[in-house]
Amino acid sequence: MRRLIDGMSFRRRLALTGTAAVAVAILLALGTAFVVVRAELRGQVDDRLETLADRAGEDVLFTRRVIGSGELPPEAAVIPLIRERLAQGDNTLQGRSRYVQIVTPEGVIAPPGAPAGLRAGARARGLAKTGEGTFFTDIRLDGGHARVLTRALEPGVAIQAVQPVDDQDEAIRRLGLILATVGLGGVGLAGGLGLVVTRTATRPVRELSETAEHVARTRDLSRRIEARGGDELSRLAGSFNTMLEALERSMRSQRQLVSDASHELRTPLTSVRTNLEVLARANGTLGEPERARMLRDVTGQLDELSVLVGDLVDLARDGAPDEPPEVVRLDLLVGDAVERARRLHPGREIRLELAETLVQGSPGRLDRAVSNLLDNAEKWSPPGTPVEVVVRDGEVLVRDHGPGFSGEDLPRVFDRFYRARSARGLPGSGLGLAIVRQVAEAHGGTVTAANAEDGGAQLQLTLGRGS
Repeated sequence: MRRLIDGMSFRRRLALTGTAAVAVAILLALGTAFVVVRAELRGQVDDRLETLADRAGEDVLFTRRVIGSGELPPEAAVIPLIRERLAQGDNTLQGRSRYVQIVTPEGVIAPPGAPAGLRAGARARGLAKTGEGTFFTDIRLDGGHARVLTRALEPGVAIQAVQPVDDQDEAIRRLGLILATVGLGGVGLAGGLGLVVTRTATRPVRELSETAEHVARTRDLSRRIEARGGDELSRLAGSFNTMLEALERSMRSQRQLVSDASHELRTPLTSVRTNLEVLARANGTLGEPERARMLRDVTGQLDELSVLVGDLVDLARDGAPDEPPEVVRLDLLVGDAVERARRLHPGREIRLELAETLVQGSPGRLDRAVSNLLDNAEKWSPPGTPVEVVVRDGEVLVRDHGPGFSGEDLPRVFDRFYRARSARGLPGSGLGLAIVRQVAEAHGGTVTAANAEDGGAQLQLTLGRGS
């Protein structure tokens, strides 16, 4: 059974569960109705028997008192007189479907026309003897079903009121048949409606499954699911669409990165190859100065390739952290980066203003971003001008005194491989500021570029404060 259920689709299991719940509710409701109606019909029969026994009992007791007041002994005359009283046709005592008979310790006094099979058992005779007690019984009478009330009147006599209940039994049987038919119809209708409702309700799940299978089969990330309404399944569809959009952007970004990287790598690789081929063909014919120059060119180009490959590796992470986040003293991290920059560029003045600042993040990646900002400022600063660095409240501001950004370049300074026209003769891969933006976004921050009022460019890295 478990294996059969596990093999069903989610929609079928949901419909089956709903149908089972409705079936249980219907069966409980109809079963309760059947029991209540049957008890009500049985109660009505018992009430009629109680009324009949009350009326007949009064007559029997009256007859015995009349006989007892005369000269005849009650024992000699009570039975014939009671039989005569019962035979007078008083329909309180008997009718077409009800009977009354007297029970004594010796036997039964039955009215004319009473069924021959109506006998008093030992319990009824014992009750007549003691003169105390009442009980109901069900008996088979002339091939039918009858309800009997036995009630003691006084010591020596009891009365039995009898009513056939075949009509009530038939009514109860018909009621049971009707309720069963209604119940089966209700369960069937609930099952049909359950399939329709679950088909409609689980449409987003089906579309999500089909879309996921389509994406896995074709690698097509452009397909989307229509999200209707604001329920949980619609929100799930919306979340799936958001995930597909993020994957599509990531794939597009990776393809663009590969395309740009192949283009950027082609030039230095071609230059290195050309120089190496010249050196190989020269076979000792080149002078030492020329040979040394070409080797320096090859070394420089290999250094550029190393920097470019390192930048590409950083970008390929696409914001994925390479170390767990921790609380970082941003002011100390920037101070260390500035000291390294001073050693690399001893002729450059770097002015530093630090305020204690804590941020949450990856120290290695933050250090790379700050170093790229310093390298960019050093590259654009004219000789003899300072680079200014300010750290406060989770922000790092780096300013140079160079030409600043042109209106054409300003919107694109953080794009991958973008280099301004004036920068094409300068060293660099065009990836430094793109890495800064990636690090900022990975830490929930931003980086902005602007021109200072008195000249030069300023770049501001803003990060969230740490705890």
